[in-house]
Amino acid sequence: MARMKDSRVEELFAGMAGKISQATGSFWTFTFALLIVIVWAASGPVFHYSETWQLVITTGTTIITFLMVFVIQHAQNKDMRAVQLKLNELIAAVEGASNRLIDVEDLTDRELEHLYNRFQNLAKSARKVSHGAKLTIDSSDEGNEDEDEDDDDDDDADDSLSDALELAHGHPHSERSKKPVSVKPEAKKHAKKSDS
Repeated sequence: MARMKDSRVEELFAGMAGKISQATGSFWTFTFALLIVIVWAASGPVFHYSETWQLVITTGTTIITFLMVFVIQHAQNKDMRAVQLKLNELIAAVEGASNRLIDVEDLTDRELEHLYNRFQNLAKSARKVSHGAKLTIDSSDEGNEDEDEDDDDDDDADDSLSDALELAHGHPHSERSKKPVSVKPEAKKHAKKSDS
């Protein structure tokens, strides 16, 4: 029962935050805020620029700013999650793309550093191969003879990291563990219809 109330409160906050962030980004809200500041400034001589007069604007803006931090952060979290989901979908759907990058925002700093180093190595390898060659961070550097002798240790570490990431995040993090995508018969029929 308490869980249902919590979800209702969260939904209410999410809806309210969405409307507030949309409203505060409008021209009319900015104009209204500007008019308040102008009226406040113009009323200064009437109140002899007293401390109470100054306190009104500072208190009002502080309270609004404090509350807006949470509204903006909520909107930003939602937008970033949506962008991350769209990118995850693209990574999962594109053949040759590394599944290591799905949910990369949830990785530890060490794991992110490891992936960064792999991309650095990929960039170096890409400069050495012919134009148009396909490389991924999951491909091995079998053809490179000038690599250090500890490549086997690195590959073992990469495989164990991939396995650990797969266990932690619930999806494959390397090409070798990707499963082929199956297409439903309805989708095939739809694709045939749209092609013709």
